[in-house]
Amino acid sequence: MSLNLRQVAQVLAGANDALIITDGEGRIQDTNAAHARLTGYTQDEVIGKNLFRIHGGLSCPDTYKSVWRGIKQNQNWLGEISNRRKTGEVYTENFSLCAISDSEGKTQNFIAVMSDLSDNLDLDSVAWKRANYDYVTGLPNRQLFLERLDQEIKKYRRNGAPMALLLLDLDRFKEVNDTLGHMKGDVLLEEAARRICRVLRETDTVSRLGGDEFAIILPECALLHVQQAAHDITEALAQPFDLGDGDRCFISASVGIALYPDNAEDRNTLVKHADQAMYSAKAEGRNRFHFFLPAMQQEAQTKMILTNDLRLAAHRGELSVHYQPILDLEDGRLEKVEALLRWSHPGRGEVGPQVFIPLAEASGLIHEIGNWLSFQVISHIAQWQKRFGQIIQVSVNRSPIQFDQGDALWLKQLAGLGLPGNCITVEITEGMLLKKSERIQQSFLDYRNHGIEVSIDDFGTGFSALSYLKQFDIDYLKIDRSFISEITVDESDKALTEAIIVMAHKLGIKTIAEGVETRAQHDMLRLFGCDYAQGFWYSRPVPASAFETILGRTQTEDGSFFFHRA
Repeated sequence: MSLNLRQVAQVLAGANDALIITDGEGRIQDTNAAHARLTGYTQDEVIGKNLFRIHGGLSCPDTYKSVWRGIKQNQNWLGEISNRRKTGEVYTENFSLCAISDSEGKTQNFIAVMSDLSDNLDLDSVAWKRANYDYVTGLPNRQLFLERLDQEIKKYRRNGAPMALLLLDLDRFKEVNDTLGHMKGDVLLEEAARRICRVLRETDTVSRLGGDEFAIILPECALLHVQQAAHDITEALAQPFDLGDGDRCFISASVGIALYPDNAEDRNTLVKHADQAMYSAKAEGRNRFHFFLPAMQQEAQTKMILTNDLRLAAHRGELSVHYQPILDLEDGRLEKVEALLRWSHPGRGEVGPQVFIPLAEASGLIHEIGNWLSFQVISHIAQWQKRFGQIIQVSVNRSPIQFDQGDALWLKQLAGLGLPGNCITVEITEGMLLKKSERIQQSFLDYRNHGIEVSIDDFGTGFSALSYLKQFDIDYLKIDRSFISEITVDESDKALTEAIIVMAHKLGIKTIAEGVETRAQHDMLRLFGCDYAQGFWYSRPVPASAFETILGRTQTEDGSFFFHRA
């Protein structure tokens, strides 16, 4: 070893970085103690061996080409390579190689300096995993999903292999969280992820985007395979879930499918179209899959235009309140009425509530429109009281979303006009009983304190929660029209309707039958002891002025209203 190299060796002998000095052929001449600590090989075990052999084969070939290119051009190279310890453990090291030449330019020695990057890489790996994987399911998260989707699009541009994107939403997952808690919800998500992965290929990507939404990339697959995969996923998720501690639940999945490049030319459009297809699957009844169709894009644009028009509907006088009488079945007394919102669009004509209410909920307009409706109803109640000297109780539907903002505005108007709270009945859906949020519980408390009554709308069609009926002081159950329509011909509907009436009365709750359209239905409901009824047999929903005319026509000398079918 030359004097200069000995001086180098003395300087680095106590250094933390590992050092190797070789001859011009790469044969190891000297190492320091740090090298033994790093690799596990003593100096005697490596002296005379070729540096490039003991470091060869673990990194990719391009890395070694880069090393020799750097040595040839600059006499040195610095980078990361893989190495193997004496124990067989593979690790990553920072590797610096410098060539020492003699006066004639011939390589006389190599000096290699190495440091272990494993600890840093482990930390980097943990941070990378946290940034790219979902902590509940262990699946790729939204960020990594988008990266892989980009990769598949690039792959298509190279080899022309089509792919499919599936967006999946778990139906009724929120009800599991609300009733059993988020811990059980996480158990369900983990099991759902396992079931999805189990029916797919290893080359497919399954990711959780957040909440109860999953995304699946099916690369290089034919249409029949896409259909089979979607079918297998929905079937797997329709099986019961055992959440531990005796808790079991049933859910389903709505799946939207978009094909690349048939349905989109870029990533964002592909995701948007799969999302539209998923909502179409939900609208068709859930527990199914739906391929994207161009008509869905047109439908989405129509919804956007309608939502923009809805923002101005109240100010333009396009909204109105119609009223449908609710009659006491025992004597035909008219004591109650349901308020129904109507939208008369200047260009499209009548837009049904089944169309514009979901738009209002999705856009947040439901708060503004709901308050407008409540103000109109309270004003009409005050107007009728002034004219007829009687209070007509009005049922007003409340969207679950409206409970997020509370009821302070219309309760204040009610008090300002001196009207009793029981002039209003708030109609909610069965699912509202399951949410039990602080905001909802506070609303029910406010209703009770103000004397406002509560009615469960469309009872029997949703997620029944019988144990909550008394807990929330429910006053009325509205039997859904789907039972009433076949009550005279279908024994099951007849039995269910009678059972609901008996159960409600046992709990001290009154019943209202919706959708009564024939005298036979009316008579059977009276026979079953149903308290109230509404439907076309008595009257269609009419504008406020027409309902006021009905009141004037039906009022008797004692001030009561007795309705007789015209």
